[in-house]
Amino acid sequence: MNSNILIVDDEPELRDVLRETLEMENYIVSEAANAEEMRHKFNEEDFDLVILDLMMPGEDGLSLTRYLKERSDVGVIILTGKGESVDLIIGLEMGADDYVAKPYNRRELLARIKSVLRRSGRPAGKSAEITDGKSCITFSGWELDLPHHKLAAPDGSDVPLTMAEFQLLRVLLENPGQPINREDLSLKIFNKELRENSRNIDALVRRLRQKLEYDGNQPQMIKSVRGSGYTILTALD
Repeated sequence: MNSNILIVDDEPELRDVLRETLEMENYIVSEAANAEEMRHKFNEEDFDLVILDLMMPGEDGLSLTRYLKERSDVGVIILTGKGESVDLIIGLEMGADDYVAKPYNRRELLARIKSVLRRSGRPAGKSAEITDGKSCITFSGWELDLPHHKLAAPDGSDVPLTMAEFQLLRVLLENPGQPINREDLSLKIFNKELRENSRNIDALVRRLRQKLEYDGNQPQMIKSVRGSGYTILTALD
């Protein structure tokens, strides 16, 4: 089954080029020029991925990212011409799964689309990986379901994770007690090098802490290691 992708951008020329690129890869593609059109199409169809311009007249990509993530687990890739900006970090904090800077490289964009679809379990041609033959990682009463990209709390309730949050938690759990620097985390999670002065990984860690810790301001599980990045301090069950 081919993935269904929605392009949201106010520039018709960009939408045309992106549609042609995606259709050549056999994706099913729809377009929206603004927030109203996006909401209408989103409520009418089941999309696997939304490619969303960050800066649009009226309601921008930040607000639309929040709207999408509050209502579904659809993958979201932000297109931005602003580089590593405060707005981009906010977009990631709201749940965007990845970002691509404009003007984008066609091969890079396609690779990121396939990565987000694969991590989300949406149609992308490959099955989920299982670490060392394990389908779940259990820690301190929590359970991370690897094939289905789900997290269960100690009380059994489901804790929604974006794909980036899932990847971050998985990487930390696969290296318990071992500090991992921001550069390596960026490569493992986003498959891209960390730009100078970027706070994207810090924003992602902050968001995951809020879901795992009783008090995100005094983290006990995910610890910062000065000069070395982050580590998770928990016993694997």
